[in-house]
Amino acid sequence: MNTAALKGEPVTAEFDHAAHAYDRLVAANPGYHTHLRISARRLGLDGTGEGLRILDLGCGTGASTKALLHVLPHARITGVDASEGMLESARAKPWPDSVSFHRARAEDLTPQWAAEHLGGPVDAVFGAYLIRNCPAPDALLSTVRDLLRPGGRLVLHEYSVADSVAARAVWSAVCWGVVIPAGRALTGRGDLFRYLWRGVLEFDGRQALLERMRRAGLVSVASAPLPGWQYGITHTFAGLRPEEVEGGR
Repeated sequence: MNTAALKGEPVTAEFDHAAHAYDRLVAANPGYHTHLRISARRLGLDGTGEGLRILDLGCGTGASTKALLHVLPHARITGVDASEGMLESARAKPWPDSVSFHRARAEDLTPQWAAEHLGGPVDAVFGAYLIRNCPAPDALLSTVRDLLRPGGRLVLHEYSVADSVAARAVWSAVCWGVVIPAGRALTGRGDLFRYLWRGVLEFDGRQALLERMRRAGLVSVASAPLPGWQYGITHTFAGLRPEEVEGGR
């Protein structure tokens, strides 16, 4: 399977097809929602989020949006996804007026888009299971940096197994034993879930992703694992847009 060829429109179409079953699939993953809340807390934003603008890139059916709302209940949260099917599932859920959703590719967003739709640069960007599915991850990180206010924060919640033989083995066992069969049973085909398995194996190791973040101009980059069976498989990656200094960046 050529995962690079599937990124972009083909994988978006697969998410559209799987959207009706996606919440049932992730509900079978022990700790899925708890882990998202842990990563949301690792944004390191104090208080309830009053007055903050948070961008949830690759929001899918809204699980990550719900995690952000749980941690920052008074923030203005905007979910963005390229899949209309996933967004339909997200919009069908009850949300406060402070939550909204937009269809767009994360890498196509601009500061002008943020000014028009959000009122300016954002205080934080959250991207769960996002960067691995983007055709140009370096370009995505540069885009995110430009959407953040100076001092704004990025958290990526992502699989990364390249640095660990044990993590790769557990990931493959879970995918072929549970994820791919369950995905095929619920959606009628297994393409998306085989792509998920292979794409995670091919994605950056932890240090490689941290280095990508540094190359994009983010500072104070760091990672931390998630607990449970996904220890060593799923991680939180965090970084900051530097504060501007007098005379330029």
